Amino acid sequence: MLGIVRDVAGLRARVRDWRQDGAAVGLVPTMGALHEGHLALVRRSLATTERTCVTLFVNPRQFSPTEDFARYPRAEARDLALIEDAGAHLVFAPEAAEMYREGHQTEVSVGRIGEILEGEFRPGFFAGVATVVTKLLLQAQPDIAFFGEKDYQQLLVVRRLARDLDIPVEIAGVPTVRAPDGLALASRNAYLSDSERAIAPALYRVLVAAATNVAAGKKAKAEEARATAELKAAGFAPVDYVAVRDAESLEEARDPHRAHRVLAAAWLGQTRLIDNVAA
Repeated sequence: MLGIVRDVAGLRARVRDWRQDGAAVGLVPTMGALHEGHLALVRRSLATTERTCVTLFVNPRQFSPTEDFARYPRAEARDLALIEDAGAHLVFAPEAAEMYREGHQTEVSVGRIGEILEGEFRPGFFAGVATVVTKLLLQAQPDIAFFGEKDYQQLLVVRRLARDLDIPVEIAGVPTVRAPDGLALASRNAYLSDSERAIAPALYRVLVAAATNVAAGKKAKAEEARATAELKAAGFAPVDYVAVRDAESLEEARDPHRAHRVLAAAWLGQTRLIDNVAA
């Protein structure tokens, strides 16, 4: 039966019991509004560890005053049913007051990797992500924490903070789950109108073409420009960025012998979509 705890003390008590039984612990941090992409993380955790905890917490610290915190989709009852059906063992679903107690001031910054790309367009976003993920890792103290590659920069940010702060946890990336037409599954896809949803798969198609061309030796800057133009022609506006970057540092790709990643963020109406493809 799925357990639910809403305070840190309860979470630590359950994890302590698991450890006394010799079980390895997996953690799947989420902001709820679960879809198949989240469930893929849960299944990977269940296949890798003996006990899996899923977190449900819409983190206010990673939303700017102009972003969609108030309307971010929330469906806890549905989420709990999906988590239970998947076979997870525990849900940690705290209120904001539990995560950020009165007087909370500490913030975690990961430096440049959190300042480029998404960090340029969403100032403070990765400080909010890094702070809440650091707290979750310390609260649950899992052996492995699972994050989707769909949020690729976030995955690298989390790996950096775990390494730099010597948090003894493995950060495991799980491949992006896509709809049959290629659109990366994301909670914000629910905001898309029918006409926007029909356009949205172009983001993946354009990124795949750019990644293929870069892998074949074409210039990164030319592919960024071509992909941006194609997205605009498809109906995306504005296109925040299309970037060919080093897959480990996210700095500009200069060494053709290193792995690359093509990343993009673009708007359809009021919905901002992000995606990435290995090159």
